[in-house]
Amino acid sequence: MATKDNTLKTASVLAFERKLDPSDALLFSGDWSQRDNSLAWKPVTLREKSVRGTISNRLKTKDQDPAKLDAAIENPNLQTVDVAALPAGADTLKASFTLRVLGGTGTPSVCNNANYQAKLLSTVKGYADTNGFGELGRRYAHNLANARFLWRNRIGAEQVEVRVEHLMKGQAATTWTFDGLQLSLRDFDAPASVAKDLQALGDLITQGLAGKSHILLQVTAFARLGAGQEVYPSQELILDKGNSKKSKTLYDVQGVAGIHSQKLGNALRTIDTWYPDVSDGLGPIAVEPYGSVTTLGKACRKPTDKQDFYNLLDGWLLKDKIPPLEQQHFVMATLIRGGVFGDAGKD
Repeated sequence: MATKDNTLKTASVLAFERKLDPSDALLFSGDWSQRDNSLAWKPVTLREKSVRGTISNRLKTKDQDPAKLDAAIENPNLQTVDVAALPAGADTLKASFTLRVLGGTGTPSVCNNANYQAKLLSTVKGYADTNGFGELGRRYAHNLANARFLWRNRIGAEQVEVRVEHLMKGQAATTWTFDGLQLSLRDFDAPASVAKDLQALGDLITQGLAGKSHILLQVTAFARLGAGQEVYPSQELILDKGNSKKSKTLYDVQGVAGIHSQKLGNALRTIDTWYPDVSDGLGPIAVEPYGSVTTLGKACRKPTDKQDFYNLLDGWLLKDKIPPLEQQHFVMATLIRGGVFGDAGKD
């Protein structure tokens, strides 16, 4: 008579919804001295620019006809691109978005294995009871306060101010104001002057992740760049260009330049300093199952090192191998990130 295999296995269908849920950010222009006057800010709009450039990309020269190669280099590189810039009378960029912090961390939106889900919920509860989400909340708060979400718009700014409002019934119950340039992008150490406010914001995010209260934040950042300076909305990825002649297409929402919610989320979850070889000087990376940094073509958590999300999660749940605390933080941050993590490929 065949015996039933009671060994716990990963669910073949397993998915989690993200728990940090930002809207798109909209971009506006104005004067630094008018930060408190909401009526003084005008939308940043996109416009097309046609430019005559040169051929500067690396060319294949082996076995090429020198005459044809010279002709290719000598021809102008004509391009039409989208651009966005502050007006001549405005020196400051304003970026505004909302952020929802949702509870239910570790509870899958889809799971087809009841035993696995029970073990998962028990493990997450054990982590929450023992450690809480305080470390993660503190790091997410830091990335709001330092304006990491401005990306290239933060580079070279003379002044950066971030205002975070906790909205309750449409009104600001609490407001925190941070000097974004006081807070590092390389670590999560806060100056004493902002430590109290940063802790309060981190505690609020922690409450939201624990499901203790409804958290909706209004985030507004001001970056003083200089009158007429170019600003950088998100760039659209055009997979099928068709008849489009533009070489760069920027993102806008009903005529207002914007930053993708996905790009904001990537900035907020750039908290992973627990990966192997962190001493290489790369600094915090975005929480990803394999520690992927696409801009460098690098994975910082390779499966061969057994420090990727799947190895850590399977060891924790299936083999009762409790990871070090830092790696527990990483696993929970990946569940907060959300995604599809089932094991259907091995069936």
